[in-house]
Amino acid sequence: MTHKVWFITGSSKGFGRVWAEAALARGDRVAATARNVGTLADLVDQYGDHIAAIELNVTDKKAVDAAIAQAHSRFGRLDVVINNAGYGHFGAIEEVSEQEARDQIETNVFGALWVTQAALPIMRAQRSGHIIQISSIGGVNAFASLGLYHASKWALEGFSQALSLEVAEFGIHVTLVEPGGFSTDWAGPSAKVSKPIAAYEPARAAMAERRKRSVAGDPAATGPAMLAIVDAAEPPLRVFFGDGGLPMIRQEYANRIALWEKWDHVSDMAQGTNKNRKAA
Repeated sequence: MTHKVWFITGSSKGFGRVWAEAALARGDRVAATARNVGTLADLVDQYGDHIAAIELNVTDKKAVDAAIAQAHSRFGRLDVVINNAGYGHFGAIEEVSEQEARDQIETNVFGALWVTQAALPIMRAQRSGHIIQISSIGGVNAFASLGLYHASKWALEGFSQALSLEVAEFGIHVTLVEPGGFSTDWAGPSAKVSKPIAAYEPARAAMAERRKRSVAGDPAATGPAMLAIVDAAEPPLRVFFGDGGLPMIRQEYANRIALWEKWDHVSDMAQGTNKNRKAA
């Protein structure tokens, strides 16, 4: 086989568009999905039968099943599935409405779950495949005013790590890509915002100031990075995109371990044991 077959959700703009273009430019085949396939017309004009433009709302499980089947029928296999469709919801926990919370989880968690479940029987039959879940630095850390977004990405991280253990024997790889800040419209037109409560304005202002101090990366630079991941013989379970993730998480994990160690005596208390007594 001289080319790979990709299935990418959220291909109309941002990361999804960059990765679709990177794959097509080197001769791979891409099933590119979007809510509005008109946004993919220029790629269809340029790459012809190397691309299948498929209309898809990932929260519709039947539509997801049909889209995966259409891609498989068109190209004969599925080598790389990228769950990229999603958005960020901004709002303090008290501010988020029931519908807003359900919508965030429906798209960011269930959408990725439906695509993953639909692709797995094909990849198991092939005894190969690579599922790439687009998480976030917000999938391994948390900040004020993004609680439901974090909840969605932490859920994605959890089920994907379990998935990696379940499918390794079938030759299927799983990778969680965790981007930091990039110049996409994630925090702009694509974002949803809850009705604010004045009491949380200081936390909101602090978060806005933090974002102003950060340097956003160029999404176009992630094209070669994604190709490096899908071409790796042993791809990673987790990888940051951008240079800010690792320093931040080193400190975050150091803080967690220090806190767990500080309160380890209470952990022993809950178990009904005393380490000092056992050591003696």
